[in-house]
Amino acid sequence: MSAPTMPVTPSATRQPEELPDLRTLTRRPRRRRRLALGGLGLALFAAFAVRVLLGDYTFTVPDFFRILFGEQMPVSTFILMESKLPRAVLALLVGVALGAAGSLFQMVLRNPLASPDIVGVSLGASAAGIFALLTLGLRDGAVSLFAVVGAVAIAALVRWVAGTTGGYRLVLVGVGVAAAMTSVVQYLLARSNTWDVQLALRWLVGSVNNVPWSTIGLLAAALAVLLPTLAVLARALPALELGDDAAAGLGIGRHRTDLLLLVGVLLTAVAVAAAGPVAFVAFMSGPIARALMGGRHTLLGGALVGATLMLLADYVAAYLIPDVVLPVGIVTGAVGGPFLLWLLARGAATGRTG
Repeated sequence: MSAPTMPVTPSATRQPEELPDLRTLTRRPRRRRRLALGGLGLALFAAFAVRVLLGDYTFTVPDFFRILFGEQMPVSTFILMESKLPRAVLALLVGVALGAAGSLFQMVLRNPLASPDIVGVSLGASAAGIFALLTLGLRDGAVSLFAVVGAVAIAALVRWVAGTTGGYRLVLVGVGVAAAMTSVVQYLLARSNTWDVQLALRWLVGSVNNVPWSTIGLLAAALAVLLPTLAVLARALPALELGDDAAAGLGIGRHRTDLLLLVGVLLTAVAVAAAGPVAFVAFMSGPIARALMGGRHTLLGGALVGATLMLLADYVAAYLIPDVVLPVGIVTGAVGGPFLLWLLARGAATGRTG
């Protein structure tokens, strides 16, 4: 006697749902990142054009290229080549350096607060530059060299005190060292004469005004070395973002982390040496770029955001108050302070700690 057969129901013949294609899942985020990077590139181009062509003295595009290629126009040539264009080029280069450095710090240390502003690197460069300016009586290139050495020395001190652990321990150590550097700067300002103090304050706040083309050329040369070096070393960043243990398992040791941080410190140092410690640009660039990229870290996005922020902030600083040219650091500081409070409040509300 044969066994009874079970009736076939529609549910029994239903095929399993097809899983989405892996290529489809990865294509969308890549497309979003490409669109975001393209949009940031267009925004940077627009900000540069606005900074150079518009303002209290405007230029047409044909006149801009005529002057750029050597044609002499009374008044116009001087304003473009000695005021507007050097400020725009310096703002772009400083923004690229600070944006890339800030994003790098946040990626390597896996902490949105770990930027050169917060961990004391910028203030270390400032303290060394002010010491050279006020105490030693140095100027121009010598002050810049002291700023670079100061940034590297403070970064090494913070790393040594924080030990092998990164994250919030390094941030807290950096905040403490930054407070000490602030006291050093204030002491140096208090014991100097009025003329030197005015000169130091203009540099200390962060400004791209009255910077000679020679300084801009040196900054461009430094970035021509540091940025390709960073691009090569950045191949290890995806592994480092997984954590120290995972990175070590993939053959990436602490020396690679220190080398990446050294490049970030040097990017910050050369930017501070050229324009002073422009506040919060390095800190804001990473989170803004990450939000535009759908939560993904990117050095290129941070660099583009930093350059755009610098150009827009400098335009506002130049024309916010009639007949008064503010240092760009005042504008970025006014925007960056509330941004820091918002980021802290957002992290507390979502329960995130790093």
